[in-house]
Parts: sequence; structure tokens; C-alpha cells
Amino acid sequence: MSRWQADTQREAVADVYVASYNGAVGGSAPEREGFLRRLEDHVQRPGFEMVLAGGDRPVGCAYGFRADRSGAWWPDFPEGPPLALAEVTSSPRAFVVAELMVVPDQRRRHIATRLQQHLLARWAPSPAVALLPQDNAAAGAAYQTWGWTRTGSLHPVPPTPPLDLWTHRRPPG
Repeated sequence: MSRWQADTQREAVADVYVASYNGAVGGSAPEREGFLRRLEDHVQRPGFEMVLAGGDRPVGCAYGFRADRSGAWWPDFPEGPPLALAEVTSSPRAFVVAELMVVPDQRRRHIATRLQQHLLARWAPSPAVALLPQDNAAAGAAYQTWGWTRTGSLHPVPPTPPLDLWTHRRPPG
């Protein structure tokens, strides 16, 4: 889905976000307006792609964009990207998986698996990167099952929690 199509779905995607993160690990309630501001910024990034799951009502969403080699896509690192992140995103086609979410009543149906596969299909064999909160063991386990590798830990500016850096390299074809 293009950035223009994504913009027409922004309210539905925000509904998925709120439902997906309500009661999630780490505590606080999901902030809809903050998510919409981030989404508005993300859709402007080069190479933005979004995939939705569901019929009349989306039940899952994954989106990302080409990594900015300067690391500007992650503002919580004011000194620039940490070395581990800079190395992974040094490829001009590295792709950032910025969000992957499925509403609770639709989990355990392989929706997230298919979303991330479809999102990354266009970018193979380019490397992909995702930043996950360290306290989200379920997300880390899912990414590991999908062939991702935990590459390191990052410590952004508070209040952003410590993050695990996950990378994925798909073979061509």
C-alpha cells in the first residue's frame, strides 16, 4: 500500500494500534494521537510500504520504510545512530520495520507472520531491521521464529525504554 493509500486508512490503522497495545507489556495505555503523529511522519519516508490484514475492518498492520543512512528515522539517538545500528543500516536499501501489530482476538492465526512476509517480500535480498522493547519477550520470540537475529541492545534517550536490535537478511528470490 502506498503512502497515499495508507493516509486514507490512518484512522483504521490507529484503531488497530490502540487495540493491539492496550494492556501490552510495559504498562501504559497506547496513545492514539502520538501514534498518528508518528504514522504521519513515517508515511513521508522514502520507500514507505504498508500491509493490512482483514476485510471491512483491519485486524493487523505492518509498515516500514527504507532506512535513512544518517539514522534520522530514529530521533531518540541525538548523537546519531549507535554503531550496531549504523552498521546494519549502511546498505542503501536497508528496510526498517517500524510497526507490526495484530489485534488480540486475531492473534495465534499466523496473521503477523504473513504481514511481515508480505512487507519484506519487495525488499529481498536487502537487510531489514526492527527495534523491539527489551521487555517484550513475545515479540522477540516471534521475530526469532521468522528468521530474525537479535543483533544487539540500544539505549535511547529516556523515556524510550532499552531496545533490542533485530536484523533479517532474506536470500534473493
